[in-house]
Formats: sequence, C-alpha cells, structure tokens
Amino acid sequence: MQPSRRVSLVLSYQYPGKYAFTVLAGAVESDPALADVTLHFPRSRETLLDTIRERVDAGDTVVAAWSFYSASFAPAAEELAWVRERLEGRDVLCIAGGVHATAETLQTLQAGFDLVAVGEGEYSLRALLGRVLRGEVPRETHGVAYLKDGKLVQHGRGEGVQLDDFPPFAARNGQYGAIEITRGCIYACRFCQTPFMSKARFRHRSVANVAHWARELRRSGRRDIRFITPTSMSYGTADESVNLDAVEALLAAVKEAMAPDGRVYYGTFPSEVRPEHVTPEALELLKRYVHNDNLIIGGQSGSERILQSTRRGHDVETVVRATRIAVECGFVPNVDFILGLPGEEPEDVDATVALMEKLAGLGARVHGHTFMPLPGTPFRDAPPGSVDEATQRKLDRLASQGRLYGHWKQQVALAEGIASRRRPRAG
Repeated sequence: MQPSRRVSLVLSYQYPGKYAFTVLAGAVESDPALADVTLHFPRSRETLLDTIRERVDAGDTVVAAWSFYSASFAPAAEELAWVRERLEGRDVLCIAGGVHATAETLQTLQAGFDLVAVGEGEYSLRALLGRVLRGEVPRETHGVAYLKDGKLVQHGRGEGVQLDDFPPFAARNGQYGAIEITRGCIYACRFCQTPFMSKARFRHRSVANVAHWARELRRSGRRDIRFITPTSMSYGTADESVNLDAVEALLAAVKEAMAPDGRVYYGTFPSEVRPEHVTPEALELLKRYVHNDNLIIGGQSGSERILQSTRRGHDVETVVRATRIAVECGFVPNVDFILGLPGEEPEDVDATVALMEKLAGLGARVHGHTFMPLPGTPFRDAPPGSVDEATQRKLDRLASQGRLYGHWKQQVALAEGIASRRRPRAG
C-alpha cells in the first residue's frame, strides 16, 4: 500500500533528549517503509514551534516527539504546554518516550502528551510512523500507551533490540553521536534506571558492526569517536568477568576504521569503568589504543554499608585501588560519588567525604552528584538526597582546590522535584 500522506517527524532535539533521538532517527531513516517520513531536528523551543507550524501549514501530518530523563521531565512538560498554546488550532500528534515516560507513563500522559512509547523505542516508533503514513490509528501501536476517559490504556511494551539491527546514529540526516556498544546492565544498582529500563543483562554490538559505523563516522569528517556503555570493560561478556581479548578486538578495529588521525575515547564520557575492572593489564591495553588521559570510575559511596545496600558489587578498598592503579598508569581518575543515598547516617556521609579527600590526595578528581529517587528503580520511594551545611563546606573546599566538580547543588532541587511529583505505587 502506498503512503496516503506526507509525514514529518519533528524531534525536540535538545539536551538530554537528543542522545536518544540520534539513535531513534537512525532507526527511522534506515527503514525503507518510512522513506516518505521527513525528519527535523530543531534545537530550541522557538525553532521547534516554527518547524511544527511550517510543516502543518505545508500539508504534512506532523508527529512531534520528546524524550527525557526524570530530572528533565518538568521542563519537557512545560515546553509541550508552551508549544500547544501557540499552535493556533493546528493538529499535531505529540508523543514522548524514554526512561521517565516508561516508568511514569500515567504522569507523562497527564502532562499533555497524546501517546507514550513504553520501553525501548526503535520498533515502536517505526510501527507508529507506519500507521500514521497509512492513515491508521497510531494509538493501536504495540508498545504505546494513551489515556481513554482519563484511564491508562497500554498495548504492551516496546521490544528490546539487538544493537546490530539498528544504526547507532542518523548518518543520512547528518546527526552523529557516540556509538552505543552495550545496552542493559547486569549489576542493577538500586539507584540506576538503566537495568530496569533495558533489563539486567548485557546486549553488545558486534565488533564488525561497530567498525562499520566508525568508518561512517570518519567519512563524515569527524575525527573523534566515543562510546555509550554502562560499564566499558564489560564489553564482550555476559557476566561480571572481563574479556580483555574482546575489548582489544573492538579497540583495534575501531582504531583502524578511524584512520591514523582519528582519536578513540574509551572508558571516559559518556561511559565509565567499574572500579574492580581497573587493573594494570586493562589500563596497559587502553593506553595502546585510546586518546583519553582520564577515566570515569564509579565509586558512589565511601561507606561499606551503603555500598552493600545499593548493591554496587564492590567495596571501598576496590575504589582506592582503582584510583592508585589509574594514576600509576598515567590516567587521571574521575571518581563518581552520590551524596544523600537512602539510609545514610552521619557516619556514612563522613566516610564518603573522607574517601573523596583521600582520592583527591592520590591524584583523582571527584565528581559529585546528589541522589535522586528515580522512577522505575528500587529507590523510587526514598527521600530525595540532601547535603548538610557542614558537608557542603567540606565539598566547597575540595571544589576550590579543583578536585571536585559536578552539579550536586542544583541536583538537590531536582531530587526534591522528582519526589514531589511521584505517585503511590499501584496496588
């Protein structure tokens, strides 16, 4: 059947949603059945509104899309309301997806979105756009939820994808990003949304597939390549083990694909390394292939008790050892910590600050976060994180020395906002 209409997919291509949309746009542009869907990437609310108006006035059926984390739900909902107020009667299908929309589907729909994609979005978005092209009812798409008479109706959940089946970015539309090499995480830390959105198991993109897209990235004129993975040294494994042969095969293929003047960044933003995976052998391997001189290491707490209650899977000494090894191997360790984790007592806070100070003395930089009770996690109902005045003074001193960075102060308000919007669990 030939498409009965022109369809424009207009993406609110702003931080942090643009990372998801780079991947989803790749899924759309690589589907031959969606060749008549045009994609648009406005980077501000003003250009978002202008693009929607322009495409509706040109006669297109317009699907406008948002993707957001829990911390950015409120701004996304406000932007949606702002756009709707200015559409002047134009008919637009407004959809949302991402970790927050999946965990808080009813809340997201009540904010004014027409449809929510629940779960992973590649197949659902393709199917929804196909229905729109054919003039069929989009809300009947598998993996999509909507409100009927104020009540939630959901048609299943979006399928988990095999990464090799989809591009990591939208090359035809000129939208590139870091290559996702692993989705899902077996560690299932109780504060993290990743394993509860994408399942607590690893799905890896193959070496050949990563190399193919690295070559596409290089052909576009880009020199730098980065990777998205919850745990960089877990590539090629299904469990807690490290397979250095698999990591080396990946990095060697990528280095060749990026040509002599390409730069490979691995174990740094936007991914990290678990502390127990930091060994001299692993870092000597990285030094042969990567251009980053820093590593992001997940430490999270200086309290043994809190590390156990969050199910981190390592102890404090492992974080100290990882920091020492990184420095000895010529890397600057950037160690993540979360302040205000559930169940913290004053002695736990003191232990965390003491560990921060110790690691700074060893040559690390410390990245501070404030705990947010994220929907979809075991800690969703916990109190929002906070930082007492005495602790804040110690942190400010570390920051003044250039040893601590991060948005932990702003995240206090974000955490309170998330907690204020949450609803009781059903049942």
